[in-house]
Formats: sequence, structure tokens, C-alpha cells
Amino acid sequence: MKTLLMLTAALLAFSPLASAADLTGTVVETMDSGGYTYLLLKTPAGAQKWAAVSKAKIKKGSKATVTGAMEMKDFESPSLKRKFSTIAFGSLADSAPAGHGAHGGAGMGDAMGGIPPHGSRAEVKGPIKVTKAAGPDARTIGEVYAQKKELKGKEVVVAGKVVKYNPGILDRNWAHLRDGSGSAKDGSDDITVLLKDETELGKTITVRGKVTLDKDLGGMYKFPVALEDAVLVK
Repeated sequence: MKTLLMLTAALLAFSPLASAADLTGTVVETMDSGGYTYLLLKTPAGAQKWAAVSKAKIKKGSKATVTGAMEMKDFESPSLKRKFSTIAFGSLADSAPAGHGAHGGAGMGDAMGGIPPHGSRAEVKGPIKVTKAAGPDARTIGEVYAQKKELKGKEVVVAGKVVKYNPGILDRNWAHLRDGSGSAKDGSDDITVLLKDETELGKTITVRGKVTLDKDLGGMYKFPVALEDAVLVK
């Protein structure tokens, strides 16, 4: 898989699929490699499109829907020793064939009990209140947004509750954190974190990461503030 550095450069050519980040079709070809299942789907319109999801049992001729899909151009899979002109990375929908639930924690943004596509906002019941991390680099999520210009390119420490989690996308685990600060009206209560470490949905964690502004993966995948190269603080 591509490294994070390549993601922030050449792979920023992502664009969501025209079908609101969903791709549905009949499985024409399938192969497993590197922990992923690659699918060649024939859409109702007759077009054939490649997609990749966390490893799953999918039979040729079955129907499959890939949700939360991000289309990548000129993606090269070292494990397959093959280059795809375009391929959509996403997760199997609940309507996918039997076996999609076997993804486990290593999925590429799998359904995770109803989590929406990564670029959309997670719906959370009840208030969230997480104590601010300690130390000179510590910030609440609201403070990161308020001080984003000054913090750009710098490392901060943030504590928050994982309200959405898509593991294993481009060798990183994508998490959305909230701590009760900021505002839901402008989205300053929710920050995207690209983690090297694994975590779990609903868990309260503390992370250290570099503040990145205006990360644009195309269409709905836009993050005004994100933490990259993030690691868990023990």
C-alpha cells in the first residue's frame, strides 16, 4: 500500500464516486491480496469498475455494494504487482453477500454497526465530555480549530472519544474524535485523526499528531483540520 507521504502528495487525486460514494454492481472478478479483496463490478449501466474492501468471501455473479468509496487514480498494488487506472476503496454495505461481517477490526472502513462513510458526520447520542490532556502541547479540539493557523505543521496532544473509526485505509486508521468542546454548527467539535496505531469505536484516547489544514480528498472528503502521523499517547 501507499505510504502516508504518498497519500498527501500523488494520491490527493481522490474523488468520490458519482453515486454519492456508493458503487453497486455484479461481481465479475474477485481476488484476495494483502488483506484486501479486489472486486471488478459491472454496474447496472454496464460499466466495469474496480473496487477494494477488507478481505471478505465474495462469489462471482453475486451483487455487491461498496459504500464510503473513494476513487483513486493510478493505484499500484505491490502485493498484486498490478496497477489500476482507477479503483474505489470503501466498505461492503449491509446488503453485501454473506461473509462481509468477517472483516473484523482490520477493515477498510467496513459497516462497523452503521458508521456512515468517513467523510460524513457521525451521529452520536448524548453529550460528550472528555478531560483535556495534560502538558504544554495539549489542546482541546475546539482550541485546535481556534488556533489552527498558529498550530499548522506543529504537533499537538488531544484527548477525545472515538465517534467514528475506519481502520486499515492506506495503511492508516482513520478516527474522528470529539471531547465536548467546539461547535457542531461549524464542525469545530470534531477532528479527523490519521492514526498509525489501532483503537476502537467509542473508546476515549489521547493522541499526538501534526496539525494539517484544508485536507481535500475530493467531494465530501474535505477536512478543514486534521491530525496526521498521529500516535496514541500511553
